[in-house]
Amino acid sequence: MAASEETSALFPIFILTIMALPLVPYTIMKLCRAASKKAKSIHCQCLECSRSGKYRKSIFKRISHFSTYSNLTLVLLWIMMIFLIYYIKNMSGEIQVFDPYSILGLEPGASESEVKKAYRRKTVQYHPDKNPDPEAHIYFVDKISKAYQALIDPVSRENYEKYGHPDGRQGFQMGIALPQFLLNIDGASGGILLLWIVGVCILLPLVIAVIYLSRSSKYTGNYVMHQTLSAYYYFMKPSLAPSKVMEVFIKAAEYMEIPVRRTDNEPLQKLFMSVRSELNLDLKNIKQEQAKFWKQHPALVKTELLIQAQLTRETAALSPALLVDFRHVLELAPRLLEELMKMAVIPRTSQGHGWLRPAVGVVELSQSVIQAVPLSARKASGGSSEGIAPFLQLPHFSEAVIRKIARKKVRSFQELVDMTLQNRAELLTQVAGFSSAEVQDVEMVLEMMPSITIEVKCETEGEEGIQEGDVVTVQAWATLKRANGLIGALPHAPYYPFHKEENFWFLLADPVSNNVWFSQKVSFMDEAAAVSAASKAIEETMEGSGATAKETSNAVREAVKKVRGGSRLVMGKFQALTEGNHNLFCYFLCDSWIGCDKKTNLKLKIMKRTRAGTRGGPVTEEVVEDGVEEEEENEEEEYEDYESEYSEDEEDEKETKKKGAAANGSVHQGESSSEGSGTDEE
Repeated sequence: MAASEETSALFPIFILTIMALPLVPYTIMKLCRAASKKAKSIHCQCLECSRSGKYRKSIFKRISHFSTYSNLTLVLLWIMMIFLIYYIKNMSGEIQVFDPYSILGLEPGASESEVKKAYRRKTVQYHPDKNPDPEAHIYFVDKISKAYQALIDPVSRENYEKYGHPDGRQGFQMGIALPQFLLNIDGASGGILLLWIVGVCILLPLVIAVIYLSRSSKYTGNYVMHQTLSAYYYFMKPSLAPSKVMEVFIKAAEYMEIPVRRTDNEPLQKLFMSVRSELNLDLKNIKQEQAKFWKQHPALVKTELLIQAQLTRETAALSPALLVDFRHVLELAPRLLEELMKMAVIPRTSQGHGWLRPAVGVVELSQSVIQAVPLSARKASGGSSEGIAPFLQLPHFSEAVIRKIARKKVRSFQELVDMTLQNRAELLTQVAGFSSAEVQDVEMVLEMMPSITIEVKCETEGEEGIQEGDVVTVQAWATLKRANGLIGALPHAPYYPFHKEENFWFLLADPVSNNVWFSQKVSFMDEAAAVSAASKAIEETMEGSGATAKETSNAVREAVKKVRGGSRLVMGKFQALTEGNHNLFCYFLCDSWIGCDKKTNLKLKIMKRTRAGTRGGPVTEEVVEDGVEEEEENEEEEYEDYESEYSEDEEDEKETKKKGAAANGSVHQGESSSEGSGTDEE
């Protein structure tokens, strides 16, 4: 029984150790992460963003931000640890090692006469005849008498001084650190102990493993359901117009699981009437079109209407239940749109290329969702290829304001951006009727908008030119600048109820054949990760080209300097196709801002494969940004359809017939050669 008491007393220490091993380092990591957060604000400070409440630092927001499941669990575990430490401290005071010298108040090595004197003093104090207290009697019998016998007997004293115990050398004892109630049950201790071991050591890990495996088999690493990826892959088509991307996007399995309640019918009917003009319905057969729309799966109808409510900013009429579903739909949207983008650029053709047209449509849908701008606002109008959509993302702007400033010859968004501060302030105050505070809000947002420049080059490592079948390395430096000096920032998106980071997509594509030769996602938020990736890529490239250690070190140092200055390295490989001059375009598309996309022209010459060991000569590459050379303006107008195309089905059919097989992703050598015939050679 004594052994069981000693081992059971170790149970709290065992539990404390198991808790402290993961808890202490995890707490230190969280504290370091919280201390390393930049105090500089990276979100928009305009009135609309302040009213949205996303960035409000009130006491309630701080409490709700702190009251996450992980933080509450962390606090609870620390409370349990403090309680265990207090309990162990008190328990250690009760469990004392038998020390006869200490009990009798003697120093180690005291003589026999000193032992007897000390015993007589303790007898006067604790003997039952002198002290009637029951506890004194117990202490005298259990402690004082045993201590006296251990020191007065020569053999016991020698054993204690040599082995630390009056009975001599003690055997090695082992026990299980379990609580006393598991070891003190008559006849049932073995069964309860067995159940405890089975439950904690077998059943609990098994249940956790089953839950984890069932979830991992259902979701991908990006927390998107496998069923969603299958649907996106199946419904993605090369000729999918941007206006039709919505029909594929809402087919996500996550959206199909949203509950459809009978009480939602009436609010959804009202919402349908508000957003009907945005649903691409044929007005000539409006009754049939409406009936066809409502015959879809109820979850598809509900999801599309909720997304249209975000695009048209018609959320005031939503019921409380629909508001919950509305927030859930928007919370999943960026993640699902990213996977839809991957399904658009994933290699589909025989040459291993993705599709440009649906990729552009996915990015434009993402921009519209984040900025709450209708897709119809992207139709070209008033001399602007992007329509009025870029204006609507600015605070206090409406269609009426846009019409007013258009009378003053400000018809495109770029014209508004290029104006001086004074001229823009006069335009907004005198023409649009803005107050000084509203003008300041507009200036804040314009200062947050990113400006992108791209430097691109394509080459074959170790060779002078590019021949058919060569593995071509594309290297691009994308540099981001803002008027307010920030590099990584959260976009102005007051109507999107969640924090959203800017992401960019780099696409090297041929608009004529609708092919994406190379694609990569780019972020300006994590500078440390960008430095590491750029350093590794430059180091591998330099070592592959046979550079010296000093040259490699200088190149890496220069790359790190660029990254810290607001640049990001985009690097990858693709296989050169047929001989000829290929007129490619580099697209740098933002998923959050409208009107900040960048497109540059890249003329790539691919030479005919010659005999081994010989090459045809150097390749001529030209990178031309939009609007630099007038002779290319007509050429770019031909590709404008792929940038923003929100047309009806009849127009899509005409476009498909006009482009023929090229719109379906096929490549004709004759077209490629004729397109590249205008390339200048050095």
